[in-house]
Amino acid sequence: MKLVLLGAIAMACLIISLIFIRFWFTTRDRFFLFFAISFAIAGIGRLMLGLMPHTDDQTPLIYLTQLFGFLVIIYAIADKNRAKRRGEENSRDT
Repeated sequence: MKLVLLGAIAMACLIISLIFIRFWFTTRDRFFLFFAISFAIAGIGRLMLGLMPHTDDQTPLIYLTQLFGFLVIIYAIADKNRAKRRGEENSRDT
């Protein structure tokens, strides 16, 4: 049962990643690309969790992939806010 749920979560993460890639193709906003990368990492992490014997969420490799995925999300949010501030500063100068 655990493998079925991990497979479903991995599939959902990879589908969400494809949806964000479609948004990125439409808007060319890096925010969507970073979220697509993050969900792809999450999906790959769940896939590794299901395929590797005797692992759980506390295994260092799995934990580091999850951590990296969340760091990508944090970077995406910071990058979006930084770009917004640069746009405000440029509009003030003109």
